[in-house]
Amino acid sequence: MLQLAAGYFAGFGSEEKNLMSEYQGGFGMLKNNAYSAYATNKIMTASPAELTLMLYEGAIKFCNIAVKAIEDKDIEKAHANIVKAEKIIEEFQATLNFKYEVAKDFNNVYIYISERLVQANMKKDKEILEEVLTHLRTMRDTWKEVMRLAPAQK
Repeated sequence: MLQLAAGYFAGFGSEEKNLMSEYQGGFGMLKNNAYSAYATNKIMTASPAELTLMLYEGAIKFCNIAVKAIEDKDIEKAHANIVKAEKIIEEFQATLNFKYEVAKDFNNVYIYISERLVQANMKKDKEILEEVLTHLRTMRDTWKEVMRLAPAQK
């Protein structure tokens, strides 16, 4: 099972690294060139598994920012961050490896999360975002466990 999960995202490459670079601003405004270089290097040298984890973290962060923006009645900020989370979920879907049967299950989860993000964005509903966050945190934590156990499988 762990080997299968690791295989789903084996397609991560330069496109995903470009996506992560695009979202650097969402991880906190880069305050100086040294930090910018560090962040870019971290993304460009990350393994596919590490990129997956970074994307989960990014989606969680963007949803958290959107929740706060909804509370603050900042509709534009909420919209922008929900869209960023949607793009990450789309990227996960695009990198699924359907030669593994369970990829269909992941795809169904991603479809559900995408639909909920659209609903949250249309309604500016923080409860829907909290539900999405619960799913994303579970998936992130599962992925961390896969990363931890994968070396033991070799």
